[in-house]
This record gives sequence, C-alpha cells and structure tokens, in this order.
Amino acid sequence: MADAVPTTADMLLVEPVTLLRRTVSLTARTMGVARVHEAASSAQALRLLRERAFDGAVIAIEAQHDLALLDEVRTGATASKPGMPIAVMLAECDAMLLAALQARGVARVLLKPFKARNLLDTFAMLGKAEPAPAGPQGLYRVAPD
Repeated sequence: MADAVPTTADMLLVEPVTLLRRTVSLTARTMGVARVHEAASSAQALRLLRERAFDGAVIAIEAQHDLALLDEVRTGATASKPGMPIAVMLAECDAMLLAALQARGVARVLLKPFKARNLLDTFAMLGKAEPAPAGPQGLYRVAPD
C-alpha cells in the first residue's frame, strides 16, 4: 500500500522554533490536514514562495519588520496568489499591529502560547478559506481563538 497523502492544500509554515515547526508539519501531513512545507526564517520562506505556489500560510511574526513577508505575498511578488489566506502567530498584539495585519488581509491571529491543535485547526481553516479580495475593502476579519 502506498504512503499517499490525501489531496490536501499545500501550506507554508514559517516558524523559527524547530520542535514546533516539525511537530505541526508532521502531524498535519499524517492527519491529512495539509501538506505543510517548513521555513525557519522569512528569507527561507520568501525563497519557497518565489519557487512555488501555496494555498495558504501561517507565519510567525516576531517584530514589525516581519510584515515585509506579508507585503511580498499581497503585492504579487511570489508564485502564490496575492489573496492567499494567511494566519500569523504572535507573542503579543497591540491595536496598531492588529490594524496593520487587517490591512494585509490576515485571516487569523494566534497569540502565543497556544496548543499545537490550534495551529492544525488553522491549517484546516485556511485550506477552506476564500482568497482575500484585492484592495483595502475586502479584508478578512481577524478571528479570536
């Protein structure tokens, strides 16, 4: 019997913590939630995003400058659709950062610490999400956990 993964969405996980990244990636693949491709940094993620199209992404944001990766996707500078669903993981989020994320069409915000199950549920949600419409009008509502 082949080890075929059911047809699921191709997702990108950008997370610097190796244990979390590998655990979630392996679990998502095993459960058939998504085919998760891993990146440990924004630079590595950008390389992957330019090489192939993804159906969605979950990106760890550590500082304000990490929003540049979101901007690359939203401006169409990657192989993925500019409106692809994106979720972010944050240690904390103030009103200014939340507004910046909403302006970039972020579908979900996960505040650390969270359970790995929340991340798996996020991949499942992104796999079913509609793309973010172009322009500032059609923003995803940032969903609380």
